[in-house]
Amino acid sequence: MTGYEPLATLKPVAPEIWLVDGPQVRFYGMPFPTRMVVIRLNNGELLLLSPIAFSQALADELAALGRVRHLVSPNWIHYAGIPGWQAAFPDAVTWAAPNVRARAAKRGVAVRFDRDLSDAPETEWRGEIDQMIVQGSAVHQEVVFFHIASATLILTDLIENLEPRNLRWWVIPLAWLGGVLAPNGAMPRDMRQTFQRDRAALREAVERMLAWAPERVIIAHGRWFERDGAGELRRAFGWLLR
Repeated sequence: MTGYEPLATLKPVAPEIWLVDGPQVRFYGMPFPTRMVVIRLNNGELLLLSPIAFSQALADELAALGRVRHLVSPNWIHYAGIPGWQAAFPDAVTWAAPNVRARAAKRGVAVRFDRDLSDAPETEWRGEIDQMIVQGSAVHQEVVFFHIASATLILTDLIENLEPRNLRWWVIPLAWLGGVLAPNGAMPRDMRQTFQRDRAALREAVERMLAWAPERVIIAHGRWFERDGAGELRRAFGWLLR
């Protein structure tokens, strides 16, 4: 149980945007719930951000919405679910975040990447989704997205917010020490350290996200922020902005 059941089914967020909660995965021995975001573009094509494990039932749900056209890996870690979706939708374009190609090759994951994500909206969704690459880390570069019509900011690992009710007792103190325990989830402390050499670049990225004035913030791991998105962003990055 992840605490976000039902899994592998569409959950509406706002017009033309849905989230899908997925199974738990283990990272450094800790269990993490997973989540992807589905956006239907004006032309009816579907964009899957951070695809979870493939499910035929979910694929059938998506087919009722539109054509699965874009599979997006937003950072160097979130790519494991893509091969299953590629097999089911071979004509979909697969987009790679910085460093994800090398990571997948190093781990021997058979995944095809067609295009690299840039620091500005791609032609395919310009005017509907804004984006940028969060720079400043020697390790972690993440592409963040902003769905303009719904004022929804979509992050992946830059904020994690793990709820105690969904965690084993021994995980709770680890999540607290890591700075990712809800309701005060933020950037994991080990990730913060990778930004120490260029905190200014991270601060600039956060300020740009705030300028988007998000009403909500969807994250991949833990409770997402359904309201007061800008306020939650300021809280989560208070250590950086002060």
